[in-house]
Amino acid sequence: MCTVCGCSDGAKTRINGKTLDNHPHEHNHHHEHTHSQVSLRHRRTVALEQAILSKNDAMAADNRRWFNALQVLCVNLLSSPGSGKTTLLERTLKESVISSYVVEGDQATENDAQRIRATGAKAVQINTGTGCHLEADMLHAGIHELDPKPDSTVFVENVGNLVCPALFDLGEHKRVVILSVTEGEDKPLKYPHMFHKADLVLINKIDLLAYLDFELERCLNNILEVNPDCLSLCISAKSGEGMKDWYDWLTQQRDAMKHLVK
Repeated sequence: MCTVCGCSDGAKTRINGKTLDNHPHEHNHHHEHTHSQVSLRHRRTVALEQAILSKNDAMAADNRRWFNALQVLCVNLLSSPGSGKTTLLERTLKESVISSYVVEGDQATENDAQRIRATGAKAVQINTGTGCHLEADMLHAGIHELDPKPDSTVFVENVGNLVCPALFDLGEHKRVVILSVTEGEDKPLKYPHMFHKADLVLINKIDLLAYLDFELERCLNNILEVNPDCLSLCISAKSGEGMKDWYDWLTQQRDAMKHLVK
């Protein structure tokens, strides 16, 4: 994990308070000064990064096959901290008729999982310690804990971060990026990898537009510049504006699951 995105090798993953074994990390703590040593270190780092991502992708494929077999839709929610992911989920779980389960990802605390459980939905909290994203093996453990029923939906609220979570496939079917209008309309250009891989962008907190210098049209154009095929919806998870469009999108994804071969 740390060689790919820079997070600490001291990360301790916890699921509902229980510590899991993290995959080993390899570090070179010596200061090489010669060209050959630097080149060797670079090759080793690249090889390790490829190995980590390859292992993650294999587990992600296993997760996806399991989801497909049970026709469980998995939606990965990604954003920076404070975009309104948890508020979005709370309202969705209260107003939507979809049978849902939630995997919460944070470095510490069970605050968000407690908020989700208060809606009546089953949730598992994954704490990554100093880790800055969820990985496929973490989701695998979380799903084992949740044991979702067939024909349901699993929402994954990833760790708040617009960089590293974009690198790791979890086995999800759809990636939804939440962008708050308080963050600025240039975020798709500053963090293109995240938005390039998005299936849907939810522009949240539009109830605050009257109080901000946020150019909505410019933001929409920036998203399309990075990802021409991406759909964007404008919503307010607080006021409810635009939420029906979000629910309709989820229904479409659920309907599409019915055509998968078990």
